[in-house]
Amino acid sequence: MLTRGLLPRLPGLLGAPGRRPEERVVVVTGASSGIGRATALLSAEAGDHVVLVARRADVLEEVAEECRTRGAASATPLVADVSDDEAVEQVVADTLARHGRIDAVLHCAGVVTYGRTEDTSAEDFAQVVGTNLLGSASVARHVVPVLRRQERGDLVLVGSLLGLVAVPEMTPYVVSKWGVRALARQLKIENGDLPDVRISHVTPGSVDTPIYDSALDAAGGVNTAPPPTISPERAARVVLRQIGSRRFEVQTAYLNYGLVAAFRLAPGLYDRMVGPVFDAVSRKRS
Repeated sequence: MLTRGLLPRLPGLLGAPGRRPEERVVVVTGASSGIGRATALLSAEAGDHVVLVARRADVLEEVAEECRTRGAASATPLVADVSDDEAVEQVVADTLARHGRIDAVLHCAGVVTYGRTEDTSAEDFAQVVGTNLLGSASVARHVVPVLRRQERGDLVLVGSLLGLVAVPEMTPYVVSKWGVRALARQLKIENGDLPDVRISHVTPGSVDTPIYDSALDAAGGVNTAPPPTISPERAARVVLRQIGSRRFEVQTAYLNYGLVAAFRLAPGLYDRMVGPVFDAVSRKRS
């Protein structure tokens, strides 16, 4: 069930007892694990029609079944890689064919890599940027025209705290997430003529998700989420609250504000400290 603290922050989710007259159609990418999976399950608890997008068919079906158990109006798994523009186009077409509209797209898919820039292979660099940044662009390219035709709806791009600051040995990821934030800002400007077409950007800090287990690693170590971490469920609540919100950008933890301030206001000190601190808290030696 929805937690009590979440209820007043989800406008339009619940009204009179029973299901809402018209359930929302919510597309969640990266729905097989981490923030995406948690977001999909929370959307299901709200009674939405949930469209689940990820690359792993077997896991997607498991998530779809759990969504149905938790109260989704429907749960549709669609296997797609967001770095494949044609696959993203097909996801949008299939969703419209099934539901006739899209109320919100919560774009959570992502991949991470570790290693110095010169040690990262061209293939790994391309995969990270292709999934995180170009995948976000493909989602926007196919979703925004739908929202504009409807003259309403939300596109929420899940970026990262590392789209606001820099850390060593994560250049492809950092570059991609800075790009995602820039993309979100561009989309906001370009769609300002339609007030009910809302573009927003969520910047999670350290979240305890499987993304670290599947990281592309050229640095030769075992990676872990640097403390303090938050749960995927906490991040998901922030993502889902962006549906209907007028806020362009939200953080998932107060610590993010302190790190951004240090990066901007004391760049020399930040640059000297970030390497040793990041190495100490985020890398376990094998």
